[in-house]
Amino acid sequence: MDIALIADDTKKELMTQFCIAYCGILSKHNICATSTTGKYVSEATGLEIEKLLAGEHGGQQQITSKISYNEIDVLLYFRSTSPSMDPAIEEADYNLLRMCDVHNVPVATNIATAEVLICAVERGDLDWREIVNPRSDYNRRRRGILY
Repeated sequence: MDIALIADDTKKELMTQFCIAYCGILSKHNICATSTTGKYVSEATGLEIEKLLAGEHGGQQQITSKISYNEIDVLLYFRSTSPSMDPAIEEADYNLLRMCDVHNVPVATNIATAEVLICAVERGDLDWREIVNPRSDYNRRRRGILY
C-alpha cells in the first residue's frame, strides 16, 4: 500500500512517535511524506520515505495530486488543533480532504484514528485499495509489468 504522511509543525513529534511505534507495519509499505515530516520520521525509524516538498512549499498539494490519481491508499494527516488565519492553508486542507472523499482514501487526522487505520492495513482490511491504485503490485501483475 502507498501511505502518505503529513504533520503540522505542532504535530511532527507526535507523528514521529507514532511511526516509531508502528515501524514494523509501515516498513512493509511505500511511504511518502512532506519534506520535514519525512526527514524526522526517517531519521527516527530508518524507514525509506519518499520526501516531497515542504508542506508550505507545495508538498501538501503534491500529496493531493497523488490522491487525485489514486496513487495514495491511506493518508495520515496530523493537523494542528488551532485555527489557521491563513486562507490559503484552509483551502489546501479543504482540497486535500475533499480529494480523499472523492477517491475513497481513508484519512486519519488524529492519532486515535491513525491507530485504527494502521491496524486495519496490517489486518488486510484495506486491501480493496490495491484494485483502484494503478501503481499497486496487484495492477502491475495484471498488466505483466512487475519488476
